[in-house]
Amino acid sequence: MALLGGILLLVMMAMTIVDVIGRYAFNSPLRGAGELTELLLVSLIFMGLPAVTLENGHVTVDVLSDHLPKWSERWRLALIGIINTVILALIGWQIWLHASQIGAYGDVTTTLRLPIAPIGYFCALCTFASAAASLMASFLAPSHSSIKG
Repeated sequence: MALLGGILLLVMMAMTIVDVIGRYAFNSPLRGAGELTELLLVSLIFMGLPAVTLENGHVTVDVLSDHLPKWSERWRLALIGIINTVILALIGWQIWLHASQIGAYGDVTTTLRLPIAPIGYFCALCTFASAAASLMASFLAPSHSSIKG
């Protein structure tokens, strides 16, 4: 996934460079560059979601956890992981339903006429994978960095 993400990032960067040079040097921007950038960016973000979830890399705020007993830390992390799993599964389900509606309408991008629904399904699948990663992470032994000792 990291390699594919890096390739997508390089493609976006190259496309942006070609678009900017074409726009300002030749008064001819790259046709559909904005649409492709949007589609690649949303794909890149959702593709990284399961990896970040599995590594417990999401931003957290420790307001109460420092005041809880140390023995409760593993239970708290497991409960948070289960809650995150449910929320991610619900989000994935809603994205899937929305992609189904987009597909039923036959929505496409404005300039290049690319279908939008496959990107929605991809985002839903990545969110479901993130829910599975959250469930796995909630039952794995927490890393030393996540438990203050």
